[in-house]
Amino acid sequence: NRKTAFSFTPTPIVSLTICRGYIMIRAVKENDLSAVMQIWLDINIKAHSFISKHYWMDNYDMVKKILPQAEIYVYENNGTKEIEGFIGLTDNYIAGLFVKEDMQSKGIGKQLLNYAKGIKSNMYLSVYNKNIRAIQFYQREQFVVQSENTDDNTNEKELVMAWSR
Repeated sequence: NRKTAFSFTPTPIVSLTICRGYIMIRAVKENDLSAVMQIWLDINIKAHSFISKHYWMDNYDMVKKILPQAEIYVYENNGTKEIEGFIGLTDNYIAGLFVKEDMQSKGIGKQLLNYAKGIKSNMYLSVYNKNIRAIQFYQREQFVVQSENTDDNTNEKELVMAWSR
């Protein structure tokens, strides 16, 4: 499943870093994996309360194993050195955009998405129909619904949304 497994093909890491004051968006490092996975688990459980938390917990080890193969960029606070969010890409597919719960609604998701827009000319993603907050966010960011389908693993309806320059 693209939401849980981050089934990416290995992509070369882009050595591009954006630094603004105390914030840095950069390619993920091996020692970031623990923090990234904790954000992945916490936010999946919170944002997808309509799916059993055991689904996410059961997929944790698999995602942790294959996550390093993804094109991942983290949002790091240079002052605290804490990772506050990340975006996972495979080619032009956004497999996930996650921001720590206490850091949401502070522009972090938008900055991560803008970073990806700076290196991709078009992107698409899948989002659960019941994740209204995410759908509204992507619509504000100029993503347009392309189609609707059902996630085979969760049996939940999802929208495919796309953006291009």
